[in-house]
Amino acid sequence: MAQKQRNDSIEPQSTTGTNGANTASDANAVNVTETAGETDASEETTAVPEPEPEPEPEPEPEPEPLSKGEVFEVLRNQRRRYVLHFLKQDGRPVELGDLAQQLAAWEYETTLEGVTPAQRKRVYTTLQQTHLPKMDEVGILSFDSDRGVIRATDRTRDISVYLEIVPGREFAWRELYLSLGAISSALVAALWLEIYPLTMLSNLSWMGLISVIVTLTAVVHIYHERHMRLGHGDQPPELSYGPGD
Repeated sequence: MAQKQRNDSIEPQSTTGTNGANTASDANAVNVTETAGETDASEETTAVPEPEPEPEPEPEPEPEPLSKGEVFEVLRNQRRRYVLHFLKQDGRPVELGDLAQQLAAWEYETTLEGVTPAQRKRVYTTLQQTHLPKMDEVGILSFDSDRGVIRATDRTRDISVYLEIVPGREFAWRELYLSLGAISSALVAALWLEIYPLTMLSNLSWMGLISVIVTLTAVVHIYHERHMRLGHGDQPPELSYGPGD
């Protein structure tokens, strides 16, 4: 009887201990869940900053156009005009040796095969030391002195040089137009004074004749001007249209 009472008093204590252990486990589980939730929340709120895009490089400013004085200063030398003619004619990069060979052939009025080593060296040296650096300085061409390569630039293509070469026995175009103007004025005055035999044609016929003459002169002038520009034709204008032609 006493043993039974002792067992009854022990069982509630065991139950109470078990309940306490379960409560502690539940509390730990709740704490773990809350901690995991806080960790997930912190991971969600932590945003990885996106890398900033690299700034685009600013375009290089376009070079200012050369003045007429600068163009004249550079191209008043015949050898530099030959260089510009060659670059405008071909447009591809050229080695200094090939350029010197061609310029020597033009200057000495011979073929490429007929150029002597002394002639080529003379042209080569002045191009390398004087002419090409000066043209590179103003941007008419690009000269790589280390590699000995010459390239055309935008200014090479933009420059349009017209040479008016007048042999001693011929008129310049401006003088020809001035002469046409003087003749036309004299003709108008003669018609106004009714000088014979100019009156045999009507005034309208004379006006038409003068218009045809001026128009044909302008057409010939335009054709001639195109052939007198650097870069047109196989040879520079100074060679293709010389005093002997």
